[in-house]
Amino acid sequence: MCETWSLTLREERKLRVFENMVLRRMFRPRWDEITAEWRRLLNEELNDMYTSPNIVRVIKSRRMRWAGHVAHMGERGVYRVLMGKPEGRRPLGRPRRRWVDNIRMDLQEVGCVYIDGIGLAQDRDRWRALVSAVMNLRVA
Repeated sequence: MCETWSLTLREERKLRVFENMVLRRMFRPRWDEITAEWRRLLNEELNDMYTSPNIVRVIKSRRMRWAGHVAHMGERGVYRVLMGKPEGRRPLGRPRRRWVDNIRMDLQEVGCVYIDGIGLAQDRDRWRALVSAVMNLRVA
Protein backbone atom coordinates (compact mmCIF):
# COMPACT_ATOMS: atom_id res chain seq x y z
CA MET A 1 0.00 0.00 0.00
CA CYS A 2 2.77 2.38 -1.00
CA GLU A 3 0.14 4.70 -2.49
CA THR A 4 -0.41 6.41 0.85
CA TRP A 5 3.21 6.66 2.00
CA SER A 6 4.53 10.12 2.76
CA LEU A 7 8.17 9.61 1.89
CA THR A 8 10.81 12.07 2.97
CA LEU A 9 13.89 12.62 0.83
CA ARG A 10 15.92 10.61 3.34
CA GLU A 11 13.55 7.64 3.01
CA GLU A 12 13.67 7.87 -0.79
CA ARG A 13 17.47 7.80 -0.67
CA LYS A 14 17.42 4.79 1.67
CA LEU A 15 15.09 2.93 -0.70
CA ARG A 16 17.37 3.66 -3.67
CA VAL A 17 20.43 2.52 -1.69
CA PHE A 18 18.68 -0.72 -0.73
CA GLU A 19 17.56 -1.31 -4.33
CA ASN A 20 21.10 -0.77 -5.63
CA MET A 21 22.44 -3.16 -2.99
CA VAL A 22 20.00 -5.85 -4.14
CA LEU A 23 20.84 -5.21 -7.81
CA ARG A 24 24.58 -5.42 -7.11
CA ARG A 25 24.01 -8.78 -5.48
CA MET A 26 21.89 -9.98 -8.43
CA PHE A 27 24.27 -8.82 -11.18
CA ARG A 28 27.45 -9.76 -9.30
CA PRO A 29 30.83 -7.99 -9.56
CA ARG A 30 32.50 -7.77 -12.97
CA TRP A 31 35.99 -8.88 -13.92
CA ASP A 32 37.98 -5.87 -15.08
CA GLU A 33 40.36 -6.86 -17.90
CA ILE A 34 42.59 -3.80 -17.49
CA THR A 35 43.29 -4.04 -13.75
CA ALA A 36 42.77 -7.82 -13.58
CA GLU A 37 40.56 -7.60 -10.50
CA TRP A 38 36.93 -7.86 -9.59
CA ARG A 39 35.10 -4.55 -9.30
CA ARG A 40 31.72 -3.42 -8.03
CA LEU A 41 29.21 -2.15 -10.56
CA LEU A 42 28.56 1.59 -10.59
CA ASN A 43 25.04 2.97 -10.16
CA GLU A 44 24.91 4.02 -13.83
CA GLU A 45 25.85 0.50 -14.92
CA LEU A 46 23.15 -0.94 -12.69
CA ASN A 47 20.56 1.44 -14.15
CA ASP A 48 21.58 0.43 -17.67
CA MET A 49 21.39 -3.28 -16.89
CA TYR A 50 18.10 -3.10 -14.98
CA THR A 51 15.50 -1.73 -17.37
CA SER A 52 12.53 -1.68 -14.99
CA PRO A 53 11.77 1.61 -13.23
CA ASN A 54 13.39 2.08 -9.85
CA ILE A 55 11.40 1.72 -6.65
CA VAL A 56 11.01 5.46 -6.04
CA ARG A 57 9.45 5.99 -9.49
CA VAL A 58 7.05 3.10 -8.90
CA ILE A 59 5.98 4.54 -5.55
CA LYS A 60 5.49 8.01 -7.03
CA SER A 61 3.44 6.77 -9.98
CA ARG A 62 1.24 4.63 -7.73
CA ARG A 63 0.78 7.58 -5.39
CA MET A 64 -0.27 9.76 -8.33
CA ARG A 65 -2.66 7.09 -9.58
CA TRP A 66 -4.19 6.81 -6.11
CA ALA A 67 -4.50 10.61 -5.95
CA GLY A 68 -6.60 10.44 -9.11
CA HIS A 69 -8.89 7.87 -7.49
CA VAL A 70 -9.19 10.00 -4.35
CA ALA A 71 -10.00 13.06 -6.43
CA HIS A 72 -12.87 11.21 -8.09
CA MET A 73 -14.29 10.05 -4.76
CA GLY A 74 -15.54 13.47 -3.81
CA GLU A 75 -16.16 14.31 -0.17
CA ARG A 76 -16.40 10.70 1.01
CA GLY A 77 -14.29 8.93 3.64
CA VAL A 78 -10.83 8.51 2.13
CA TYR A 79 -10.89 11.97 0.58
CA ARG A 80 -11.69 13.57 3.94
CA VAL A 81 -8.93 11.62 5.69
CA LEU A 82 -6.19 12.35 3.16
CA MET A 83 -7.13 15.89 2.16
CA GLY A 84 -8.78 17.18 5.33
CA LYS A 85 -7.31 19.32 8.06
CA PRO A 86 -7.38 17.84 11.56
CA GLU A 87 -8.80 19.98 14.31
CA GLY A 88 -6.93 20.89 17.47
CA ARG A 89 -3.42 22.02 18.18
CA ARG A 90 -0.47 20.71 16.25
CA PRO A 91 2.77 19.65 17.95
CA LEU A 92 5.75 21.97 18.19
CA GLY A 93 8.34 22.04 15.45
CA ARG A 94 8.25 21.81 11.71
CA PRO A 95 5.10 20.17 10.32
CA ARG A 96 5.57 16.65 9.01
CA ARG A 97 5.37 16.09 5.29
CA ARG A 98 1.83 15.21 4.33
CA TRP A 99 0.56 13.05 1.51
CA VAL A 100 -0.73 16.13 -0.33
CA ASP A 101 2.73 17.71 -0.11
CA ASN A 102 4.19 14.66 -1.84
CA ILE A 103 1.60 14.93 -4.61
CA ARG A 104 2.54 18.59 -5.09
CA MET A 105 6.24 17.69 -5.32
CA ASP A 106 5.52 14.89 -7.80
CA LEU A 107 3.55 17.28 -10.00
CA GLN A 108 6.37 19.84 -9.87
CA GLU A 109 8.91 17.20 -10.94
CA VAL A 110 6.85 16.56 -14.06
CA GLY A 111 6.72 20.29 -14.73
CA CYS A 112 3.07 20.79 -13.86
CA VAL A 113 2.41 23.75 -11.59
CA TYR A 114 0.21 22.59 -8.74
CA ILE A 115 -2.83 24.86 -8.80
CA ASP A 116 -5.66 22.46 -8.16
CA GLY A 117 -4.65 18.82 -8.16
CA ILE A 118 -8.22 17.72 -7.61
CA GLY A 119 -9.45 19.70 -10.61
CA LEU A 120 -6.54 18.46 -12.70
CA ALA A 121 -7.39 14.83 -11.85
CA GLN A 122 -10.92 15.28 -13.20
CA ASP A 123 -9.46 15.23 -16.73
CA ARG A 124 -8.65 11.51 -16.78
CA ASP A 125 -6.60 11.47 -19.98
CA ARG A 126 -4.34 14.30 -18.83
CA TRP A 127 -3.99 12.70 -15.40
CA ARG A 128 -2.97 9.36 -16.95
CA ALA A 129 -0.34 11.19 -19.00
CA LEU A 130 1.02 12.78 -15.80
CA VAL A 131 1.13 9.42 -14.02
CA SER A 132 3.08 7.85 -16.88
CA ALA A 133 5.39 10.89 -16.98
CA VAL A 134 6.18 10.38 -13.28
CA MET A 135 6.97 6.71 -13.97
CA ASN A 136 9.38 7.60 -16.80
CA LEU A 137 11.38 10.25 -14.89
CA ARG A 138 15.05 9.55 -14.30
CA VAL A 139 15.66 9.88 -10.58
CA ALA A 140 19.31 10.37 -9.70
